[in-house]
Amino acid sequence: MKIAWITDSTAAMDKEMLNHPDVYVVPITILLDQQEYIDGVDLTPDALYERLKSVKAVPKTSQPSIGTFQQLFEKLGETYDVIIAVHLSKKLSGTVSSCKQAAELVKIPVYTIDSGLISYPLTWMVKKGMQLAEQGMQPEQITTKLESLKHANELYVLIGSLEQLHRSGRMNGLQFFLGSVLQITPIISLEQGQLNTKEKVRSKKKAQEKMINYLKTAYEQHELKEAFILYGLHREIAEEWKRTIEMEIPGLVLNCYPLGAAVGLHAGEDTLGISWFNQQ
Repeated sequence: MKIAWITDSTAAMDKEMLNHPDVYVVPITILLDQQEYIDGVDLTPDALYERLKSVKAVPKTSQPSIGTFQQLFEKLGETYDVIIAVHLSKKLSGTVSSCKQAAELVKIPVYTIDSGLISYPLTWMVKKGMQLAEQGMQPEQITTKLESLKHANELYVLIGSLEQLHRSGRMNGLQFFLGSVLQITPIISLEQGQLNTKEKVRSKKKAQEKMINYLKTAYEQHELKEAFILYGLHREIAEEWKRTIEMEIPGLVLNCYPLGAAVGLHAGEDTLGISWFNQQ
């Protein structure tokens, strides 16, 4: 059975995935001052963060249209037997909905999975699905397995710009007030596909220490092998934090991945996060 794998541009695709002949990325649309950009195509994270300094209207993102998915599905139907689509959380975007509606319009079977995730953890889910397929699992079995694995993920973020998150409608007024006026740093978690405030800490340094402690606990309880550091624009800061964590947890494999333009639009260029899966 020949499987086409689809995800969206919020996934942090490494070279292996970008060059894989069976992996297809459907881009998110970004709207800046009435002008549309295609995430990862005509707007890089560097260009985005530079533009954000001068935009007047509230920046927005838009999920791929049903037609975009339908056109891709019909094309893939000529050479593939089945499609497995793994997308960012449906509570953060309507991408899953567009994908499902398009699937009803085509002949090729399409399995749509709401990963409940963003960035590299989303990419990891696609990679895991591909591994399961290589082991001989059928699409129904792969879908069931990935649906269970998403609940094993932990993801924590220090938002680079509370103002951007507030303007995008993803942080309420009280949380924004506490963070901006009282200088409280919220640790944001992604739980069941939506953003929540895990803890409120007095400084970014203490927040980073808290997040390392979360990781240590998971490492000891679940015998973790790897974790992912996520960043907005500044990779050097992520690499510095990586070295700090490696000294405290020397047996853990750590790699750094960008959040991407569509996520960075809401979170800000100084955003820093960490994620891992408690189950493989």
